[in-house]
Amino acid sequence: MDIGKVGVIGAGQMGNGIAHVFALAGYDVLLNDISEKALDASIERIRSNLDRQVSRDKISAEDRDAAMARITKTLDLPSLGQADLVIEAATENEALKCDIFRGLVPHLAEHTILASNTSSISITRLAAVTDRPERFMGVHFMNPVPLMQLVELIRGIATDEATYTALIAVVEKLGKTSASAEDFPAFIVNRILIPMINEAIYTLYEGVGTVRSIDTSLKLGANHPMGPLELADFIGLDTCLAIMNVLHEGLADTKYRPCPLLVKYVEAGWLGRKTKRGFYDYRGETPVPTR
Repeated sequence: MDIGKVGVIGAGQMGNGIAHVFALAGYDVLLNDISEKALDASIERIRSNLDRQVSRDKISAEDRDAAMARITKTLDLPSLGQADLVIEAATENEALKCDIFRGLVPHLAEHTILASNTSSISITRLAAVTDRPERFMGVHFMNPVPLMQLVELIRGIATDEATYTALIAVVEKLGKTSASAEDFPAFIVNRILIPMINEAIYTLYEGVGTVRSIDTSLKLGANHPMGPLELADFIGLDTCLAIMNVLHEGLADTKYRPCPLLVKYVEAGWLGRKTKRGFYDYRGETPVPTR
């Protein structure tokens, strides 16, 4: 099918990145959130990121202006009914996502494809609360969306071939690369990445190394661009914990038990960069370890 208009639900870090790349690729974008403040902040973030691309000669000023003109913000969920593709990019909380889909479905055209940017939750379960499980898929963008090349595509048990083919074509038009994953907890990237981060937190918890020594060891010893604790702060410790819980519950294997220190940080509200404190404290000029 021909996809021209795209709805994005959630104007946070992932949602604004998804809106950015779709608008830059020529799609009309409806960006939805429950907060006018969040929408305004998202639009400013998109403009700032596009300005950065212009300054680095990645795109032209005309490209930036055209992309911004294609984005319309809306607080009204029913207005997304005019979209050919709607991507949910809300917080990694299954109940919340299901509520969004239940509220959205009555307003959709028959042909509209639904997708979730979930990083771990069952696509089959999410699809089952809608009226179109055959036109429902996981489309998992990596963070930061404008920079990261990969998009995981995950079919639920009922997803039809036409939907899968259409979304492969969309990813290609965005200039990104798709990788197909089966609908198992956390898919491919986070099935491997988040347990590694959890193990790094255990390494800190058990006193094997300090925050800096753990991050330095993985950067210099394994050639990782970011240390695992630094990366956890970037992702959000609440998101890391949510994914570990999905893995632990979904696979019933104790090797996926979230580290108690990760749980404690989330309980404290130390969620990483977005709260200015996680494994590093970001309130000063230079991040310093909190432990």
